[in-house]
Amino acid sequence: MSRADGDTLAAAYALCETSLREGTAADRDAWLASLFIAPDKRPHVQALYAFSREIARVPSIVSQPTLGEIRLQWWVEALEGLRKAEAEPNPLAAALFDTITRFNLPTAALVALIEARHFDLYADPMPTLNDLEGYCGEAYGGLMRLASIVVADGRDPGGGEAVGHASVAIGVARILAGLPLQAARGQCFIPLDVLARHGALPEAVAAGLSSPALEAVLSEMRSVAHRHAQAALGAAPLIAPQARVVLLPLAVVGPMLARMERRGFDPFRDVAEPPQWRRQWALWRAARKL
Repeated sequence: MSRADGDTLAAAYALCETSLREGTAADRDAWLASLFIAPDKRPHVQALYAFSREIARVPSIVSQPTLGEIRLQWWVEALEGLRKAEAEPNPLAAALFDTITRFNLPTAALVALIEARHFDLYADPMPTLNDLEGYCGEAYGGLMRLASIVVADGRDPGGGEAVGHASVAIGVARILAGLPLQAARGQCFIPLDVLARHGALPEAVAAGLSSPALEAVLSEMRSVAHRHAQAALGAAPLIAPQARVVLLPLAVVGPMLARMERRGFDPFRDVAEPPQWRRQWALWRAARKL
């Protein structure tokens, strides 16, 4: 690699970090968690997280689902090597593909992440809790799994059970925190079977209407997140010690759920994410226990 190429690649990785640091609360949490990763692996994990951010924000930057489908398909084809010439000038793609090559990462997990995010483009309700758990596994778990391989220097660090549970806990917490945005889009990510169990309607959720039935639904969903978070922590010892750092984003789940459980919390109007200092404190405390 020439010096010019090296400088270009370094700039691409720097852009990935900046996109996380200046993104949403979830993006900043990912960035803060990445700071506890060894410096030589950190840029590569940040490239993975930045890719996830790029895919997750597609619904907010397109005017109609068809345009979102085109963007997502472009990334699938880029990962499959069909758009090599187009992808090379893209800094995020450059950093991502360099990371994939350096650590021999399977791209199937990234393609699965993209496929899961197709759901975000439409107003179709989530059918069942099992479907939601599968969605979280693909949208969050595969990425965490790849990050753990990077941190383990290309080796399999184990811990698939912990990552699977962590992905559901994080995904459910983020979905509950995102209810205001989902309602603004007319979407309902809460599973139909959970809604039916408590007599709540998906149309009411999509319209941002609170009710006692919805309160019961959200209580059950928070319990699901708590349960998976505890299961993830219980399985954490099965991950190679150096790779447990990828579970750090789990530390923010508890404070988020606690905020939602406060008396008088309005799921459609109040901010579920605690202040940044509180999230940083939670991450720092969790990192000390790794």
